[in-house]
Amino acid sequence: MVAPKLSYEESRRQRMEENKKRMEALNLPMLAQALQKTPNSPKPSPMKRAKARTVEKQLVEVRRSSRVANLPTPVYKEVAVVDREMRPRRYSTNRHRDLSNRVYASDEARDDATARAEAFESDLGSDYPTMVKPMLQSHVTGGFWLGLPKYFCSKNLPKRDDIVILIDEDGNECEVIYLAEKRGLSGGWRGFAIDHDLVDGDALVFQLIRPKTLKVYILRVERAE
Repeated sequence: MVAPKLSYEESRRQRMEENKKRMEALNLPMLAQALQKTPNSPKPSPMKRAKARTVEKQLVEVRRSSRVANLPTPVYKEVAVVDREMRPRRYSTNRHRDLSNRVYASDEARDDATARAEAFESDLGSDYPTMVKPMLQSHVTGGFWLGLPKYFCSKNLPKRDDIVILIDEDGNECEVIYLAEKRGLSGGWRGFAIDHDLVDGDALVFQLIRPKTLKVYILRVERAE
């Protein structure tokens, strides 16, 4: 016997009842209710911003010695400092070179003075370093710059700018600036040249008697009458 064909609505109702029985058998309705009652998961708390660190500034009186507590606060500022060691002592002379009487040595007179200076240097012996320096116009009039031989400077004079002492034959001393890079005498040499009436053609013998100390002997050029 063939069962009667069910209508769509009746068939749908039966499927719903069957599904409901299966859900009840698996305890699904109670699980659904439990999930609905579960509170939502808490939202992560926003990151707290660190507060800017404040540093309290206080004015604190600096402790001072009782001896200077009542004195005004010193003011420090940058000032130019002059190295006293590099300032040559002024040579005692009030004379000025009269260029109208400038001496121009002849070649013969110049050679004669140089020859006498070399003979004098030879008589001094070899106990102390020596050198001969004939004078030119630039040494004793306008420029007043005395360049020295390289070999003598390299072996006997300072490696950097310094003060050297010139001692004449009477024992008078004169401080002169020595420029190591240029190998010559600068400030102070003018006073020495004028005070000793040096002229073109004179020949000087320098003898190193102590570190940075030169004995100076002057061999005069013969001047025309």
